[in-house]
Amino acid sequence: MKHWFLVVFVFTLTGLQAQNFVFPSGEGWRVLTEGQTLSFSVDVSDSSKPRYSLEGVNGYQITFDTLGHFTWAPPYELVDRLEKQKEITLIFQAEWKNGHRIRKPITFTVMHQNRPPVVDDLPTFYVRQSTQNQYQISDDYVTDADGDPIVYKPIVSQLPEGLQFSSQGLITWNPSRNQFIGLKNNPITLEFAVQDQPEKAETKGKLRIAQTQLDLPPDLLILPGDSSFVIKEDERVNFKIYASDPNGDENIGTFGFVSSDARVPKNSLKESTNAQGEFTWLPGYNFVDEAEKEKLIDLTFFVLDKSANRIERKVRVKVVDAENLDEKDKLLFVKYRNTLAAAKTLIDRLDENHEVLTKTLKQAKKGKKNRAILNASLGATTGLSPVILSNDPTSYKTVSAIGGTTVLTLGTLEATEVIGKSKNELLDKIKTNVELRNQLQLEGDNFARKYALKSMRRDKGFDSDKDKFLPLLNSQKLETLEINALKMATPKYDNKDLKKTFADFSEE
Repeated sequence: MKHWFLVVFVFTLTGLQAQNFVFPSGEGWRVLTEGQTLSFSVDVSDSSKPRYSLEGVNGYQITFDTLGHFTWAPPYELVDRLEKQKEITLIFQAEWKNGHRIRKPITFTVMHQNRPPVVDDLPTFYVRQSTQNQYQISDDYVTDADGDPIVYKPIVSQLPEGLQFSSQGLITWNPSRNQFIGLKNNPITLEFAVQDQPEKAETKGKLRIAQTQLDLPPDLLILPGDSSFVIKEDERVNFKIYASDPNGDENIGTFGFVSSDARVPKNSLKESTNAQGEFTWLPGYNFVDEAEKEKLIDLTFFVLDKSANRIERKVRVKVVDAENLDEKDKLLFVKYRNTLAAAKTLIDRLDENHEVLTKTLKQAKKGKKNRAILNASLGATTGLSPVILSNDPTSYKTVSAIGGTTVLTLGTLEATEVIGKSKNELLDKIKTNVELRNQLQLEGDNFARKYALKSMRRDKGFDSDKDKFLPLLNSQKLETLEINALKMATPKYDNKDLKKTFADFSEE
C-alpha cells in the first residue's frame, strides 16, 4: 500500500511538469519588421484549456485574447531609423481554474522598415520671359515618414535647355523667347525622382511648368520670413517687403499695410520702388500700459496689381512692456553724482576742520615756550654789596650781590591748559579727522571707479554700495569734531570739481 501511494504521487507531479507552452516552431517567427503582421495561437501541452494573458504590452498595439490568439503589427514609429532594431520582451501566462499557472517570457526582435518618400501634387511652376525664375520644391509637398534625408534626381533627358535642377529640389530657369512662347500651348511636365538616404528608396514626382497667365495675382515676400515677432518697447521691428507680379513688375499697382492699432504710423513703410519697401517701427516706452505688460499688433501687408488682384501677408508683433532705460540711467546718474557730491562736501569740511585743529595745536605749542612763570622767594638775606664782573680795569661792570640764601622756582604751564583744553584732545580730534577723511576718499574713489559706466549702475549692487556711504556721512565721530552732518548743505559742484576729488568720476 505504501509503494502504490508513491507511484500515484510521482505520476501527478509528472503531469504538472508536462504543462508547457507550445509556440510556433523555429527561431525566425520571433523576428519581424515594422508594419509586418505576426499572428499565431498559443497552446499548452495539456488537454484542459487554461485562460491566457500577456504582460509587457506597454501600448505596442498587441492583440491577445484569453483563448491564446496573438496578433501584432509593430507600428512604423516603433524602431528609430538609426537604431535599426529593437528587442521587445513579452511574458505569456496560462492559468487553470485550480489556480495553477505557468509563465513564459518571449523576446521579439523588431526590425526597422524603411518607407519611401511621399510626393504630393506640386503647385504649377509659372515662369516669365527673360527672367531668372526659381522654384523650390517645398517640404510641405515632399515628405519622408522615417525622417530620412532626401535628394532629388531629375531625368536629364527631359530637362529643357538652360533649366537647372539641384539635388535639394531648387529649379532655376530663364526661358528664351521661343521657349516662353512654346509654353503657352504646350506646358512641360517635368518628371523627377525623390530618393531617401541611405536606403535609396525612390518615389516618382511630376512638376508642371507653364507660362504665366494673364491677371495672375501678385506675390508678396517679407524678409525675414517670420510671421510673428516679439519685441520690447525700446526695440525696433524691421523687415523688407518685396512685391512681384508674374505678368511683370510694371503690372504692380500699389502696396501698403493695415494695422490693428492706429498708433502704428503709415510712414513706417517706406517705398523704395513700386515693387519693394522697408518697414521700420519703434513702439516707444508709452506704447504698452504697465497694467497690460504686453500688447499684440496685427499688421496686414497687401499688394494690388492694375487689375485689382490682391494678395495679403499677415505679421503679428507682440510688444512687451520695457523699462525706460534712458530715464532709469538719468535717475541712477543723479544718485551716483549726488552720492559723490555729498562725500566731497564732507571731505571739504573735514579739510577745513583739519586746518583749524592744526592751527590751534601750533598755537598751543608756541604758548608753551613763551608763557613760563618765574617764582622766587628770598630766604635769609645778609646784605647788598657791589660785585666787579671783569678783571679789565678799563672796562668792568658792577652789579648788586645779595648775600644769604635765595630760592628760585621756574614753573611751566601749558597754554592749552590755560585756555581750558587738553593737548591730547586736539591730537585725538586730528587723528579722527584724518581717519574719517581717508575712509571717505577711499570709498569715494572705489564707488566712482566701479560705477563709472551706466551699465554697471543698473546692477543690483549699486544701491547697496551707495548705502555704504550713509554710516560715513552720518558718523558719530562728526559730533566729536563739532561738525553737524544734518545741517551741512551740499554746494553746487560742477563735474570738474567732482573729478578733482574723485579722479575716476564719469560724466556718462
